[in-house]
Amino acid sequence: MSHDQNFKNLILDYPRQALAFFAAEEAAAIDAGVRITPLRQEQLQERLGERFRELDVPLLVEWPDGRREALLFVIEEESAARRFDIHRLAHYCLDLAQLCETTRVVPVVIFLDAGHAVERLTLGGDRRTFLHFSYLSCWLRSIPYKGYSESDNLVARLMLPNMACSTSEERVEAYAAALRGLMELERDPERQLKYIDLVDIYAALSDNEAALYAQRYPQESEQMSGFAQRFREEGLKQGMEQGRQEGMEQGLQQGEAAVLLRLLERKFGAAAAEAYRERVEQADTDTLLEWSERILTAEDPEAVFH
Repeated sequence: MSHDQNFKNLILDYPRQALAFFAAEEAAAIDAGVRITPLRQEQLQERLGERFRELDVPLLVEWPDGRREALLFVIEEESAARRFDIHRLAHYCLDLAQLCETTRVVPVVIFLDAGHAVERLTLGGDRRTFLHFSYLSCWLRSIPYKGYSESDNLVARLMLPNMACSTSEERVEAYAAALRGLMELERDPERQLKYIDLVDIYAALSDNEAALYAQRYPQESEQMSGFAQRFREEGLKQGMEQGRQEGMEQGLQQGEAAVLLRLLERKFGAAAAEAYRERVEQADTDTLLEWSERILTAEDPEAVFH
């Protein structure tokens, strides 16, 4: 899974925590009473056409009591700062502002690597400035991980491996704090498993660092390994059971369809059976059973199906 999709999942699963961490300056007024809604990607694609950028995550923050106007956050992740294009982001924000009929738009860019990016876009002439555009930037590699190693914000904890870690010991410590935060702050086993993989991907511990983690955190290491293995096995078991059940249902449907086609052929001739073959083969088992009961008294094929 791409970095962009990982971040998109994270923001959609934990929008409040994401805004509090990535856009703290503008998110300070977001209280427990607000409603946060991700804008539907397919709607944006239809309305914005080729200009639509799938990997941006727009979040609409609304105050149900109406005391404040809705606020639109546009969050973009950039794996490499050199690829960031401020013109593209400005264009997208203007499109969304027009689409949503609002001027309250907060662009946020999350940079995974260290580097440099254009911070402002100014358009104007000799005497006047006609457009000024900037954004909130979150440079993960410049944030000391120790400042968030005990945070109660799950997004911040999951981002620890992406923060400033200068030695192997620090990388291992950040990895351990991220996993500990995941287990303490997220109680849903499926999401725990989902974000264990994310932490592993971003930590990318070397063999020596993995050995150091197992040495320094033996209990946690054993617990996490057993946890991940157990849920992978359960997921595989559920998948196999679902596949088996679907296979049984498919086999039952195919058998009932074959019986009904044979009855149609016997009672009304091969032409009748062939005329209704596609409809019979696409019907579910309950419908096939009903049709099979009707054929006993039907005087023509139409009476079976209508």
